[in-house]
Amino acid sequence: MIEKLIFGFLLSNVLCLLVIRYKHLHAHLTTDSSVGPQKFHKIATPRVGGVPIFITLVIMWLWTFLTDPSIAYKVPLFMSALLLFIVGVAEDVTKKVGVKLRLIFAFISGIVAFIYFDVRVHGLGIPSIDIAFSYYPFALLFTAFAIAGVSNAYNIIDGFNGLASMVSVICLLAITLVAFKVSDIVIINLALTMIVAILGFFMWNYPRGLIFLGDGGAYLIGFWTAVLSILVVSRNSAVSPWFALLVNAYPITETLFTIWRRSIHQGKNPGLPDAAHFHSLIYRRVVRWSTPFDEKAHARASRNAATSPYLWLLSSLGVIPAIVFWDSTLLLMISGLFYVLFYIWAYRQIVVFKSKKIFIKLYN
Repeated sequence: MIEKLIFGFLLSNVLCLLVIRYKHLHAHLTTDSSVGPQKFHKIATPRVGGVPIFITLVIMWLWTFLTDPSIAYKVPLFMSALLLFIVGVAEDVTKKVGVKLRLIFAFISGIVAFIYFDVRVHGLGIPSIDIAFSYYPFALLFTAFAIAGVSNAYNIIDGFNGLASMVSVICLLAITLVAFKVSDIVIINLALTMIVAILGFFMWNYPRGLIFLGDGGAYLIGFWTAVLSILVVSRNSAVSPWFALLVNAYPITETLFTIWRRSIHQGKNPGLPDAAHFHSLIYRRVVRWSTPFDEKAHARASRNAATSPYLWLLSSLGVIPAIVFWDSTLLLMISGLFYVLFYIWAYRQIVVFKSKKIFIKLYN
């Protein structure tokens, strides 16, 4: 296992290096524009970091299947994410694939995972509601919707160097730990495989931002994290259904809050990009305020990298109670409520400029 994980990390790392080293050959297709409300970099950068991660997953599955087939799905899990990944990469290359189409393919990928890999939400730990999950169509639609939602959530939080990738690693580590507690070797293998693939990319993405995840990469890691969050619950009755929710509390809360903010509070299309995400406000009102104003590329890159740790901490505030109370639905529900309340409070503090000293002390 250790040798395979080291190999996976090195493979992902080298593949990302090759993308960066030869970007002049594909820059006309793969580089990310530095213009837009959610752009915080100055140099055109390859946004196909998902491709090395996906290739790493494929090769590591082959290794596992040949050496220890008992813990490898006969049909690899990444196949259920293939359509979504392709559509994401298509957006990275063409910049013309709309949000609605990507969400549709995320939903389809969720259906594929449900049918072929038994990735199924069996309930929420609330008897009066769980009855509905005994009906196949309801369970199918709910599971596909949940997978599509979390996949898109990781794409939404992918705004700064190392943000979405490290949040996914944090969540997958929590899933690995709980899977270890219930002795689920298959989940451990799948989680660690993605972790090392992401870390190989992370080395080049953070802090300098030499390569980006892109939509393909963000959807891929979001899909993988969503599927394993559900699988560790469905395969192990001791794990509370709310573990899957709380371990992804940050991306889920960010997405739901964004939908409310845009569609209800602002009366805008929730699919349109803006600069009012939590991570955007951290950058504009905390990180930029705490550092001297300098628009040189290296200064912008430094502020970009300084933003993500705040959100890693925010994500951990949901993940830690998920790990501690992984088998208690009541305590996880209470923790989830406190998390949402804290998120809303913290967001408001940043908006009204009351959180600068608090967040700066946390970071320093």
